[in-house]
Amino acid sequence: MTSDPEESVRLQGYGEMTLRTAVETLMLLAPRERSEAAIFRVRDGVRLAQSEIAELATHWGIEPTPNVRSPKLVPEQHWQDIIRGMVRDAPLPSLLVAFLVGVLVARK
Repeated sequence: MTSDPEESVRLQGYGEMTLRTAVETLMLLAPRERSEAAIFRVRDGVRLAQSEIAELATHWGIEPTPNVRSPKLVPEQHWQDIIRGMVRDAPLPSLLVAFLVGVLVARK
């Protein structure tokens, strides 16, 4: 296993850099992109195994970025939209029962 952080490697799609920088960059990627990326040694062109990359990251104290969705990418849900979606998916008999229960509760 190569543990020299200053060794020159090539991170697929990012170019040539040191091994430590490549591992840090790889750990910043989303899990799916991380599994598709590859690190190659410049000296012999050998691809580093994912297990070796994970071991180096652990050894150097580099934590992978968790899979977090940006709140700006997720549309805000309002109660009207939630209820509308529930009503759209519900069968008619259950809607009738819910309506009658609502009428009875509202009268009391």
